[in-house]
Amino acid sequence: MYSSNQIKLKKVILSVTNDLNTDQRVDKVANSLLDNGFSVLLVGRKIRNWSSPLRSRAYDCHRFSLVFKKGFLFYLEFNIRLFFFLLFTKSDILLSNDLDTLLPNFLVSKLKTKKLVYDSHELFVEVPELIHRPMVKRIWLWIERFCLPRIKHAYTVSDSIANYYREKYNINMLVVRNFPFFKKVDVECNHNYKKIIYQGAVNKDRGVDLMIASMKYVDAKLYIAGTGDVLDNMTNYVQKLNIHKKVIFLGQIPFQELSKITQSSDLGLSFEEDTCLAYRYSLPNKIFDYIHAEIPVLISNLPEFTKIIQKYDVGMVLSSRVPKEVASQINTLLSMDKDSVSSKLKLAKKDLCWENEEKKLLTLFM
Repeated sequence: MYSSNQIKLKKVILSVTNDLNTDQRVDKVANSLLDNGFSVLLVGRKIRNWSSPLRSRAYDCHRFSLVFKKGFLFYLEFNIRLFFFLLFTKSDILLSNDLDTLLPNFLVSKLKTKKLVYDSHELFVEVPELIHRPMVKRIWLWIERFCLPRIKHAYTVSDSIANYYREKYNINMLVVRNFPFFKKVDVECNHNYKKIIYQGAVNKDRGVDLMIASMKYVDAKLYIAGTGDVLDNMTNYVQKLNIHKKVIFLGQIPFQELSKITQSSDLGLSFEEDTCLAYRYSLPNKIFDYIHAEIPVLISNLPEFTKIIQKYDVGMVLSSRVPKEVASQINTLLSMDKDSVSSKLKLAKKDLCWENEEKKLLTLFM
């Protein structure tokens, strides 16, 4: 790493609309830039009476305290605050994470003639939350159409999303998949029951209701690590099915702690539904977190998901979305000989690691 006494470090400002506590992708990117000679500032938001204090990090962080927590006024307030922050803060490179930070980054990059890099974590305008909100979707589409064709440096999480944007806007996005850093598993399973993990948002069409319904027929415990729009509905559903001893809601867990919980599990789930292009083309980091924890996976029958199973054979693809049949697959995976899948998981994690993706990422900043 370069010394600040020898050379002036190029400063990169990364911006994202979340509270920074659970976003592993931006943390990996920030650390990769820091380790390769850049000065890094990560900008997000702090949600009053909800956001946990940030743990110490090697790079600088700044969180806006906002009046509004969600909806149109939240995005308006955040984008205005971000625009003026970027305008009056020294930087060499701006890194926008997702469409909800892109407009202020784009405008400031033009006003200050700074390099702009764009990271598209998902097909933002195709998420299920926008399906029945045509007016809101039109606003985001306008921003996308205005900015994306004019961006020279961009990357995304999957081949499917890169191909989508290439066909739509003639933009060449580099694919930088959301893999964890390679590390050995250092947590032993010392529980006397089978433990299943779901980590991620408890939102519409994530398949959390299917996971819960399937647990009626499984002798194990399901731990749900995350929060979201349908969390209250899911907790009520658990009570309705009278399986509250089988399904445990952990809430939002900082990613530094989440890996330990995942490593102590026996199976990881990812049940996104094929209800929108955003989910069809997604490649969630949770799948790779499971693989790096060396636990088998049961995942949706979606294009990017099935590629992982076909190539590495580290679990199963859902053959049905009927709870009893899903439970049968869960029980099969829980009863598998651990040694038979362990060697496959170890081989997969050597290939699917951030150290390999980092090399591609850095080409955009040099």
